[in-house]
Amino acid sequence: MAELTWRAHGGARRSTRAWRVRTSAVLVAAVVLAVLVVPPLAHLDEQAVDLAAKLQPPSWTHPFGTDDVGRDLLLRCVYGLRVSLVVGVVAAVVATVIGTTVGALAGAVGGWTDRVVMRLVDVFSSVPHLLLGIFIVAMFRPGVWPVVVSVALTHWLSTARIVRAEVLSLRSRPYIDAAVSAGSSRRRIAVRHLVPGVLPQAALAAVLMVPHAVWHESALSFLGLGLPAHQASLGTLVQSARGSLLAGGWWPTLFPGLFIIVPTLAIAGRAWRERLNPRRRSELML
Repeated sequence: MAELTWRAHGGARRSTRAWRVRTSAVLVAAVVLAVLVVPPLAHLDEQAVDLAAKLQPPSWTHPFGTDDVGRDLLLRCVYGLRVSLVVGVVAAVVATVIGTTVGALAGAVGGWTDRVVMRLVDVFSSVPHLLLGIFIVAMFRPGVWPVVVSVALTHWLSTARIVRAEVLSLRSRPYIDAAVSAGSSRRRIAVRHLVPGVLPQAALAAVLMVPHAVWHESALSFLGLGLPAHQASLGTLVQSARGSLLAGGWWPTLFPGLFIIVPTLAIAGRAWRERLNPRRRSELML
C-alpha cells in the first residue's frame, strides 16, 4: 500500500513538472515569436506619434492602449522586449565566458592562484550588483553596449563559483588520476577533461542569467542610466509611464511590467532548472 501511494505521489509530481515545462515552453515560444516575427511582419513604426489617440485605454484597435503621445503600446512592448532580450542574452553569454574562464583557472591551477582569484570574487560579490552597475554605466553615454558591459561585469561571479566547484569535483574523479598517471600535462587535462565537464553547468548558468540581465537592464533604464529615453526597452517604457500613471493611465505601466515579469519567469522557472540540470534529471529518473 505504501509503495502504491509512493508511486501515485511520484506520478503526480512528474505530471506537475511536465505541465510546468509545457507552460514555460509555450510562453518562451510566444516570446520568440513576438520578438522575431511580429515586428518584421507588422511594417509599423513603434515611434509613430498620433496625438489624437494619446493615452487611450486598451481596445480592439490598440489591445494594450496607447501612451501619452499616442504610440501603440503593444508594438512598443514587443520592440522593447526584443531590445531587452538582446541585451540580456549578449550580456549573459559574455558573463558566462568570463565566469567559466576564471572559475576553471582557479579550480584547475589551485594553490595561491585559487586563493587570490576567489578572494577577488569575494570582494566583487560584497558590492551590490545594481550599485556597481550604476558606477560602470555612469562612465559612458547611455546606450546598449554600456549596459551590456555593466551587466556582464556584475554577473560573472556566481558562474565562477559554480565552475570552480565543478572543476574541483572533477579533479577527484578516477579518470583524472589515470590521465595524470599516464603523463598528461596539466593543460591537456584541463582542455580535454575539465573544461568539457563544466560546459553543462556553464550553459545552465547562462540560461538562468538571462532573466537577471533583463531585470538589470530594466532597472538601469528606469533610473535613466541605461538605454536612451527615445529607444524602446522594457525599462524605458516603465520609466516614461510614470507621468501617465499620475494622469490615471494604468496601462502604460502595467503591460511593460508584465512583459518584464512573465517571460523572464518562464525562462528562469523551476521547471527549466530541473530540465536543464543534468544532475537533477538523473535524480528525477530514479
